[in-house]
Amino acid sequence: MTAPPGDQEPWRRIDRRAMAVAALAMGGLGVGAGAPALIGATGADPFTEGLGDVPAWALLLLSAGVLLLAAGGAAVEYLRWTRTRYRVGPERAELHTGLLLLRRRSLARERIRTVDLTAPPLLRVFGLVKVRIGTGEHSDGGESTLRLHPVSRAEGERLRRLLLDRPAPPGGPQAGRDGELARLDLRWARYAPLSFVTPLLAVGAAGGPLQASEWFGAQGALIDWVGDRFQGAGAARAVTVIAALALFAGAIGSIGVWAELWWAYRLVREPGGTLRVRRGLLTTRSLTIEERRLRGVDLVEPLGARIGGAARIDAVATGLATDDSARSADLTTLLPAAPRALADTVAARVLRAASSPTAAPLTRHPKAALGRRLRWATGAAALPVAALTALACLLGPPFTPLAVAVAAVGLPAAALLAREAYRSLGHGLAGDYLVTRSGVLRRSTVALQRGGVIGWTVRQSLFQRRAGLVTLTATTAAGAGGYDVRDADQAEALTFAAEAVPGLLEPFLTREPAADRPPAGGA
Repeated sequence: MTAPPGDQEPWRRIDRRAMAVAALAMGGLGVGAGAPALIGATGADPFTEGLGDVPAWALLLLSAGVLLLAAGGAAVEYLRWTRTRYRVGPERAELHTGLLLLRRRSLARERIRTVDLTAPPLLRVFGLVKVRIGTGEHSDGGESTLRLHPVSRAEGERLRRLLLDRPAPPGGPQAGRDGELARLDLRWARYAPLSFVTPLLAVGAAGGPLQASEWFGAQGALIDWVGDRFQGAGAARAVTVIAALALFAGAIGSIGVWAELWWAYRLVREPGGTLRVRRGLLTTRSLTIEERRLRGVDLVEPLGARIGGAARIDAVATGLATDDSARSADLTTLLPAAPRALADTVAARVLRAASSPTAAPLTRHPKAALGRRLRWATGAAALPVAALTALACLLGPPFTPLAVAVAAVGLPAAALLAREAYRSLGHGLAGDYLVTRSGVLRRSTVALQRGGVIGWTVRQSLFQRRAGLVTLTATTAAGAGGYDVRDADQAEALTFAAEAVPGLLEPFLTREPAADRPPAGGA
């Protein structure tokens, strides 16, 4: 698609329906914040007496405050609407905005790497989206990003196509390979409760009602109601039942979060070489990655997902940096937690490979690496045991059984985690990709294009030197910027680096006679 003449294209405004969105949002905020405060101030108990006990003056005051907030939000949005305009020319995308001070910003079109569309529920009702145009560069002031909030969905799609679509080379390697690479399978929802979100939501399910009841001045009534349900039951039974109910609520909540994030998920390769992820239930998201910026994939297996035999796929690409670090993972995920075999298949499709490098056999690391992890894990587990033992010696017997219990559970668990961390280590070469794997709570298998490696960093601590181990880091302009081969045999790691990217490391290598090399610490 060709752009219209830059100097002749008229300036465009954001959608005028932004004023209605702002009024509804501020009105809802006023109701959510004002209702609990007024009900608590008047002493009404909505759980037992209903809202009929709330004085009329309080309802009038709440209504006036809500209307005032809604009008203020609409007025501010009107001023922003009058002061915001944008256009896309053949060379630059420009945005002029600002209430008191006019800010003029522009991005060169050849530097634009992402155009992401997001539509929260309220915007979806009005058929609007937020558009984020980025260059993928880190910037503290957001100078590498243009944000249009909001525009119509049709306008957002027009901008995405205009800024990112590339003509596919006829007969090139992309020919005939466009189309859908993966789509949502509702059976993947079974992996959601295995995430770390579940216990966090369980805590919220237990503490949230208490906090909400305090806002309405009904916390005592809620505690009495819960106490009546467990009247005659022992404390241990009550705690067990409440914990089980909280975990169940956390599991249901995690499925809800999963549905919100991944409903209607599709991964599509579009003509011209772009990968597009579309997903979302209440808030819809459309993320686009230029395939020529792709340098590999990261197959991620959190502990819970790995127990369930699942993994997700993240992109390792240049130009995906964001000034909001909390969104970086959100921008790179190509496939949610899915069966491991399917994750390998999708990785192969994304990389246009016959088989996925993430499934290639890897070289195991020396037993000395296991010893290091056992020492770290047992040392970490011994710290609380030592603290509890000291308290038992100072304060008496109550801490003795607790110290014994922590030691009986913590030390074996630490040993199991250390062994699992060692089993996760590995590295190897698979065609055009070098592969490295590590991690226990979050095991990561990275397949990185060998041509994308721009340098090597070799680190060796005193203890690693004694064990004949080394940590090798492949430096790249994509993804995290560097990927580690942890605690590998020294000679094996250097040979691996030399074979992965010939000519990059050799000038810095000094070959030692085999008899002079330090022992590898076990095979």
